[in-house]
This record gives sequence, structure tokens and C-alpha cells, in this order.
Amino acid sequence: MGVEDRGDAARRRDAAVLQAVRQGVVGAGRPVVGLLDVRGVREAAQGLREAFARAGPGGARALHAFAVKAAPLVPVLRLLAGEGLGCEVASPGELALARAAGVAPGRIVLDSPAKTTAELREALALGIAVNADSREELARLDALVAAAPAPPDLPLGLRVNPQVGGGSIGAFSTATETSKFGVALRDPGARDWLVRAYAERPWLTAVHAHVGSQGCPLELMAEGVRRVHELAREIDAAAGGRRVRTLDIGGGLPVNFASDEVTPTHDAYARVLAAAVPGLFDGAYGLVTEFGRSLLAKSGMILARVEYAKSAGGRRIAVTHAGAQVAVRTVFTPHAWPLRVAAYDARGRPKTSPAVAQDVAGPCCFAGDLVAVDRLLPRLDAGDHVALLDTGAYYFSNHFAYNTLPRPGVYGYAVDEQDVEGQAVRFATVRPPQSLAELVAESGAAHAADLSALR
Repeated sequence: MGVEDRGDAARRRDAAVLQAVRQGVVGAGRPVVGLLDVRGVREAAQGLREAFARAGPGGARALHAFAVKAAPLVPVLRLLAGEGLGCEVASPGELALARAAGVAPGRIVLDSPAKTTAELREALALGIAVNADSREELARLDALVAAAPAPPDLPLGLRVNPQVGGGSIGAFSTATETSKFGVALRDPGARDWLVRAYAERPWLTAVHAHVGSQGCPLELMAEGVRRVHELAREIDAAAGGRRVRTLDIGGGLPVNFASDEVTPTHDAYARVLAAAVPGLFDGAYGLVTEFGRSLLAKSGMILARVEYAKSAGGRRIAVTHAGAQVAVRTVFTPHAWPLRVAAYDARGRPKTSPAVAQDVAGPCCFAGDLVAVDRLLPRLDAGDHVALLDTGAYYFSNHFAYNTLPRPGVYGYAVDEQDVEGQAVRFATVRPPQSLAELVAESGAAHAADLSALR
């Protein structure tokens, strides 16, 4: 998807906001919702597949496993599966969601630094690919494989930390010298141990690496892939033949949160990979990717009503229903996760009045619950709406239950492109808004008297 396509996406976004207000998707009774552009999601998935296919035969056969943590929503996983993607899961809950979405076990990859023996046993029984994260976890796999009636015929591998360094956001850099993830490739004796581990285990046939996500430049990511590709070739040479069959190169493509432009693209990343790792796409190794944010972020927004407008110290404040509960990263680390805010009036039309400096605040009871500070926006008044853009991944699907605020509803939308005004919009429920009854039940209502009964 290029710059010119984002103009279409912006028009669809405006049409969706207008119709969300008109149709009551957002309103006084449901003052904050997540909205997802279905066409945008489909185009992103298609762009990923085509980018890797252009890179070479190995890319054309790659399994693109969507990182479920980016949007743990069954209808989203089902949509992506229909576009040819699998799932990368990192917990029993994420695995359950992938299975509920109908994703075949052979298209699921299990990653996590803290898998239990029960999780590993289930994955082997279902035929799900597993990347062990440590030497101790490999020992658990040893025991499970030894107890199995036959050697497993599925990709089992080790996650390797190529130790290439970090990007601009430390918390999202997973290939630093002391990262908690994987076997540190450059630690003393580690490389020799890895080569022996594969030589001694004919069933160990995959190598996994993931350098990081937002804030990591493409060149850093490609250097991590280059190092594990080199390791795979060394393992094959030591084994006297092809031992490694699959390279899982992770995901982590950054997202541009500054404008509608999609940059970097999956195509740009594939070209960087092809230049940095000659042979990666020649088909010698099966490829797996684990993209998440880059597939969904640009297609999502959080739409919220402005409940009140006030001023303090000479600056206006728009108090909305979208704060830390849906934008926790932006509220607590705004320097790393700034969001664009679009202003709409009470009827859902874009506001075009002169911009004034103002804060956009959320509903949570702490002073720092701000999604934008001193931001130049058309003046926001009670009854208007704000849209937090580029929030299709991690935001409305990863709720922070501060003040016992209920989870908002999430809806997909499709715009009839044949409509002259581009305003014919259909909505589909992804996740209904959490009711107060559900919230109370989740908070232990069925056990209300149990604690008091203890003496």
C-alpha cells in the first residue's frame, strides 16, 4: 500500500466516523469504540504476501504467522486466516483464540519465554510448531520427544538472540546483549553449544530470531536475520547435510505514527533482507514471519465522545472517554508512542475550525491520563468526537482495566466504494462492549461472601 492508497483509507475513515455516529455505533450509551477498516486489513495482508513472493521462491512459500498479541480477537484472526495468514501465539489463551478462529495447527507457531511442560505437550500433540526459548526448555522438549511413540514431524526449533543491539525503544528491543529472550548467540561457548544441540537432535529443524519491533531500524532487523542464517548454514555443515529446514525470522516491522503514509513497507523490508542475506529467499529454507502491528495499526482507530470541555492555566482540555484504558502505552510513555488525533463534530463530520492548543484527556482518575498534550487541533467542545488514529494493533484489543472501566466494543467496517459520497458503510461486530453485569461477574461477584467467611 502506497501513499496514494492512504487517501482512500482516510476517506473511508471519515465515512466510518460519520456513519458510526448516525447509526449509533458510538453515542451517549457507548461513548468509546474501536473501529477497524476491513479493506485496509485485507490490503495489508495481500501486500505482505506479495512483497515476500517478489523476493524469491522461498518468500512465495513463506508462512506469515500473525502475532496474535497485536489483536487477540477471534474475528480478526479469522479474517487474516482467510487472507492466507497463520498465527504466532505466546500463551494458552492466544492458542485457544487461534483455534477458535479455525486456524489449522500446521499454521500456528508457539513462542514464549515461559512455556510450561503442559503447554509443550499440548503443542506436540496438536502438531503446532514450537520455538524453545532456552536450554532448560530444550531439555523439557527432550523428555517429551523421548516419551513420544514416534519422532515429531513438525518444525521444532530454538530461539536465538543474535545480540545485534537495540533500537530507540528499549522495552521493544529483544536482541540486546542481555535480553531475556532466546539463547544468546555471542555468549562464550553458546555457538558451539547450539551447533552440537542440533547435531544431536535430528528432530530439531528450525531456528528462530526476532530482533524487536517499534523503534528498530530495518538494517538492524536484517542483521539479526543474517546472523541466524549464517548459523543455520554452520549447523548444516556440522551435521553433514540439511538439518535446518525452517528459518523463523520474526516480525517487528515499525509503523509510522506521524502521518497516513505507510512506511516502511513490507516490500521495503523484503528488499533490505534480500540485500543483507543473500540466499534467504532462494527456497533452501522454509520461511516463517511473525508480523503484527504492521498489518493492523493503520487500519484501526479509537473513536470517543468529548464529554466535557474546560480550561486550566489558560489551556483548553477536552475530557473524552478514551484514555489509559485503551491507550496505555501512549499515556504512560508518550515520547515513544505518540498518537495522531483527528477531530470530528457532534454529527461525525471532520472539524475544520481554526486550531487551538489543547489537551485531550481520558476518563481515568489520575492526572497523567492524557493522550495528547498542548496539541493544535480544531477547538473541541462537549458532544464532539476524537479519533485516535493508527490504533488497530494493541490499543483497543489490549484493555487496561483502570477504574473498572468496561472494555469498549470493537467493530469492523466496510465502505461501499460505488456510493457517490462514499458514505454507505456497513459495520460488523468484532467484540461487543462489556456490560456492567459481565464486569461485576468478572470481579468475583459469585464469591462475594467467601472471603468474609474466613476466620
